Amino acid sequence: MAPDSSASPVHADAAPTVWAGFTRAFLIAAALLGLAIVVGVASLDPYGLRAGPDHPPGPIMDTNQRLSYPQIARGGPFDAAVFGTSTARLLDPAALDAAFDARFANLAMNAATPDEQIRLAELFLAHRPVKAILFGLDTTWCAADPPARTTNAFPDWLYEAGAPWGVLRQVSLRSVTIAAQAGLARLGLARPRIRPDGYAVFTPPEALYDPVRARDHIRAGALDPAAATDSPDAPMPALARLDALLAKIPAGALKLLAFMPVHAAAQGAPGTLAGQREETCKARVAAIGAKHGAVVVDFRRSSPVTMQDANYWDALHYRLPVAAWIVADLNAAVRTGADDPAGIYRVLAHP
Repeated sequence: MAPDSSASPVHADAAPTVWAGFTRAFLIAAALLGLAIVVGVASLDPYGLRAGPDHPPGPIMDTNQRLSYPQIARGGPFDAAVFGTSTARLLDPAALDAAFDARFANLAMNAATPDEQIRLAELFLAHRPVKAILFGLDTTWCAADPPARTTNAFPDWLYEAGAPWGVLRQVSLRSVTIAAQAGLARLGLARPRIRPDGYAVFTPPEALYDPVRARDHIRAGALDPAAATDSPDAPMPALARLDALLAKIPAGALKLLAFMPVHAAAQGAPGTLAGQREETCKARVAAIGAKHGAVVVDFRRSSPVTMQDANYWDALHYRLPVAAWIVADLNAAVRTGADDPAGIYRVLAHP
């Protein structure tokens, strides 16, 4: 019996219709899934887009400070903050609160450039009355051509007023993961990565301190005098931006500028080009501080702290007890306006 050839055209016409229906269903499902992801991430708000003075951020789960800290700058009960690099990260806000009668957040970021620090400070200043500001200074502020960014991703949109289109811009595989972690933290099933005030101990546990290993790291991080290329009188453009930022801080607020106590091996030795450059930078910062009624304190000098290897993990990072000493010494510098009798710090400017 011959096949009925009249059936073939029917099947041929049906195939495109089936595929069109499948494609339409797939696109609708993909769109709904995408919308669900956007809504889910937005509701869990992993980067604190809704944070404000009356709406503190949720659990801080992302270890990338450049993503996590804007929500602390926008929200929470803080009227004071620390800005800087990893050399200021160990300053505990709880100790600073007690020393200066304020509510501190520590917003110092690993390897933060002056531009990144200023962007974060401007965000903080725009969202609250400020009682105190502390900048931990390193020689990146003294550079003739400081980098605008590090290799770490810096989300400019997250630092803009209102974080425009933030609900969509924050959606990524990373943000979905962080949002899920934030949801678990809200349920008590996970611990935040960073305290609500931005503080985290990033150095190894003190019980694991190895003096021999630390000494090797200190020597490896020692400053090479031949590496300094900027003359003492070369421009320091980042300081002009620091000057402009200090002008935005209310006159009654405490303004603290402190050169952080890196190990003596990482400092420019007296008489060298690097040493002359550092002294010139300190003098310029002192003049800027005096202009704005700031207290300028210099811990970046050879002292009983910076010359002791046992105080450091490496050439840049001191141990936790040193952080406590710094807070106490800052308090003494503000109260007395005098240099430390033991030579640990100098007061370069005091109102």
